[in-house]
Amino acid sequence: MKRKLLFILMWIGIFYTGNAFSQEKTVSGKVSATDGTTLPGVSVLLPGTTIGTTTDSNGNFSLKVPESATRLVFQYLGYVRKEATITGNFLEVSLENDEENRLDEVLVVGYGTQIRRKSTDNIARITASDMADVPSPSFQSLLSGKAAGVQVMQTNGKVESGMTIRVRGVSSISAGSDPLYVLDGMPLINQNESNYTAPTNPLLTLSPSEIESIDILKDAAATAIYGSRGANGVIIITTKSGKEGRNVLNANVSQGFSSPTRLREWLNADEYIELFTEAAINRYGLEDGTDIAEETFDWLAVGTDWRNREVNTDWQDLAFQNGRITDFDLSLSGGNQKTKYFFSGAYNKTDGIIRSNDLDRISSRINVSHELSSKFTAGANLSFSRTGINRVSNDNAFTTPLQSIAQAPISPAYLEDGEPNPNTLYANYLLQDKHAFYNTMIRRVTGKAFAEYRFLPNLKFNSDFGYDLFYQTEDQFVGSQAPFQSTNGESYASSVGTESYIFSNYLSFNKTFAEIHDLDVVAGMEFNDRKRRFQDATGIEFPSDDLITLRSAAEITAADGTVTQNNFLSYFARATYSLYDRYLLKASIRRDGSSRFGTDNRYGFFPAFSAGWIVSEESFLKDSQTLSFLKLKGSWGKTGNAEIGDFASLGLFTGAAYNQTPGLAPSQAANPILTWESIIQSDIGLEFGLLSDRLTGEVSYYTKKSDGLLFNQLLPYTSGLSSITKNLGIVENKGIEFALTSKNINKEGFSWNTNFNLANNKNKITELPNGDDVIDGRNILREGNPIYAFYILEYAGVNPDNGDGEYYVNSVNEDGSLNKERTANANAANRIIAGSPIPNWIGGITNTIRYKDIDFSFTFQGEWGASIYNGGGVYQSANMIYEDNQTKDQLRRWQNPGDITDVPQARLYLNNGAQHSTRYLEKADFIRLRNINLGYTLPKSFTQKIGVSNARVYASGFNLITITNYSGYDPEARSDAGASQAARGIDFYSAPAAKTYSFGINVTF
Repeated sequence: MKRKLLFILMWIGIFYTGNAFSQEKTVSGKVSATDGTTLPGVSVLLPGTTIGTTTDSNGNFSLKVPESATRLVFQYLGYVRKEATITGNFLEVSLENDEENRLDEVLVVGYGTQIRRKSTDNIARITASDMADVPSPSFQSLLSGKAAGVQVMQTNGKVESGMTIRVRGVSSISAGSDPLYVLDGMPLINQNESNYTAPTNPLLTLSPSEIESIDILKDAAATAIYGSRGANGVIIITTKSGKEGRNVLNANVSQGFSSPTRLREWLNADEYIELFTEAAINRYGLEDGTDIAEETFDWLAVGTDWRNREVNTDWQDLAFQNGRITDFDLSLSGGNQKTKYFFSGAYNKTDGIIRSNDLDRISSRINVSHELSSKFTAGANLSFSRTGINRVSNDNAFTTPLQSIAQAPISPAYLEDGEPNPNTLYANYLLQDKHAFYNTMIRRVTGKAFAEYRFLPNLKFNSDFGYDLFYQTEDQFVGSQAPFQSTNGESYASSVGTESYIFSNYLSFNKTFAEIHDLDVVAGMEFNDRKRRFQDATGIEFPSDDLITLRSAAEITAADGTVTQNNFLSYFARATYSLYDRYLLKASIRRDGSSRFGTDNRYGFFPAFSAGWIVSEESFLKDSQTLSFLKLKGSWGKTGNAEIGDFASLGLFTGAAYNQTPGLAPSQAANPILTWESIIQSDIGLEFGLLSDRLTGEVSYYTKKSDGLLFNQLLPYTSGLSSITKNLGIVENKGIEFALTSKNINKEGFSWNTNFNLANNKNKITELPNGDDVIDGRNILREGNPIYAFYILEYAGVNPDNGDGEYYVNSVNEDGSLNKERTANANAANRIIAGSPIPNWIGGITNTIRYKDIDFSFTFQGEWGASIYNGGGVYQSANMIYEDNQTKDQLRRWQNPGDITDVPQARLYLNNGAQHSTRYLEKADFIRLRNINLGYTLPKSFTQKIGVSNARVYASGFNLITITNYSGYDPEARSDAGASQAARGIDFYSAPAAKTYSFGINVTF
């Protein structure tokens, strides 16, 4: 009986075991990124079990699971964890980049990388997805509002306009304040080469479509490895590379339409005649004033009937045009275990919002790496770009389009025969547009060849050779019919070629000891040589406006040529150590030698130290359900600023002629002790994560002290020289930064993430040579105040009894109190420090929402605390002091005793309250919808049928909404008439930024 029972149980067991085995099924599939790149090494798990596998080099997997299994989990570092429903025997899974997983992202630092979790530096990272599909030819403008403490400002609305980027404030007065740009490990040439005073952006040559990521190094712990060039921060640009897996062909095309972000209201013909007549009568009396006004109208109307308002020209409308922007880029990438490649080509055509201003750029890139053996890897990155720009004059020239707004509305723009009217109040820009041109062409080649040899699993040697060639030509022709042309045409041509090569060799060692000690060391040397060659010529008197090259000129009136060179020799080392993955130490040092500095101070040392403690790894916090991550960190370091002339320390002579006899004359005084500006920076910060890192953030406080400022000190005229460059003066920046990332909702099919940053910076000059003020126009350098604070008369408003514009006379009483009196005599008033061109607060917020196949994102950016001076206000908002057309707000002028207004009585040719004063100084605070993007990814079921891996259509916008109280065109616009005007907060007939709508499609094969 027992034997029968045992036999039955055995058969039951066999039956159920066999049945169990028969209930298994095999699920296979392929895993790729959203761009179609296959992903090797992805973990594929059955939830709640240990059953799992990983994808192979082609992203394929195969896994046996119980018949009852319904879901699989896919996990891969840098990508969002995904659960997929088993709908058959084959699954095709697409993983999204985990852009919000800040703690595990890999940061690019000088000569290496590091994980953010273990970093003791302050680094902001912007990825390709942060910049994707935004209609702008400049990658720098795409950084606005994305990084705490990083101010990004385009000078004005011209397509080639210079860019101002400030990392943690302004640290220098005379030397450069731009960050160092490093492309794939190679410092880039970033020198404005415009010879027409309006600066251009030399980095326009880089297409945003080829950028993988941008890492902004802000504190000294991160930047000191770049030594003498890291004072203003470092922006590391990493271009795209191939990934192991199948070939991926990606195409993107978009078309955009632009218009000014803002227009101003100007007087029409009726209003102009009314206000001008009133101003003339107020000055000359009824009879004489009326006669003067009518004579002026007859002259301005050029034979048209102004009395019946035959002409009512909108000059503002003629200055602007409807802009267009076309983008097309194509890339091919892929690779296998040994070879990886990325090929790309891009085209951008931007017709600006300013008449006759456009840009045309083509660019290409090849990035290849190959593993020759298990120890030796080599490769090269190479790019070429060609950028052509049709330009207009600088903001201070009468022949620039925006100066047209000063023309009288009763003046016709064109004559009856269709030719531009040559008899306008000021030069008619339309004549310049028809009979002149100004073209800039930039050709740029950047490349790097690199090799890596791994001696041991944890010891490798890198050798990199980088090359950057920036070659620019400018051609300008002003025909005989153009304004201000007294000869039969004038031609100008210039060429400048700057080439830089850099040779870097360094050893890297990383090893974990006893499973608790992690050590990472980098040490090496670098040599950088840069040479610049410039030449230009000007000729006049041409036989025809159709012959425009210098060869046709009857006389060469000017010619110039220079050659200059500088080099750096550097040695550097960095060590990073962690204990138990929670106690972090780092130290770096760089020794720089530069040909730019004096023989007695040619070499400098730039050390940095930092430490961190991941408190959340301690036993008392490790199991916290609320605090998932907490790290304290601090750093101290020294960097330098070497952005001055190549021979600033040397005594120089220049060629001189006397009575047509050649000779030499001294041109610069020698200073053998001249050296770098020295910037000491301290930083303390806290990084945190809450609720399983659903909410992560960082708070930092820093101080930056710039000592030994490179300053041009005036010399006595008896010396024969005007100034000498010395290390004099101290500037201090202090600030706090706050960054927050929130995963508001993260459900299947729906997610909503928010990135927020806010930064405060206080800039102050603490020491100047001899403590003396330096006054420069409407700006001042004074101890205890920000760099280039505004120093102008204080406007007191309008006297309601007589309509006089008045100013304050400030004096100090015996008891120390301030006494303020009013006067209509501007010469009797005194100037005050009234504001700063540097903002106190900058910030941005980005929201990213995804619902199934729909994605939506937008970024708001803002600045607060800066002032902007409307330098054109003394002509265009001056209660009709001249014939210039006026802004419409001048209609609220004082007319009768008792009137309460801020606009004085209109008095022709009399300066009534229109002196440079705080009347034209305004707050530059603004909030701007910087970009917005809406996309739809077509279903896989559809795209697979047409042989497409991924397809997305999108609509995007740039600079769509601006909230500001500034009465001018744009709170960010600054004059480009001189390189320093933007830094000093001056707006002078400066065009607003472009507001752009764009539509496009991105397809991956």
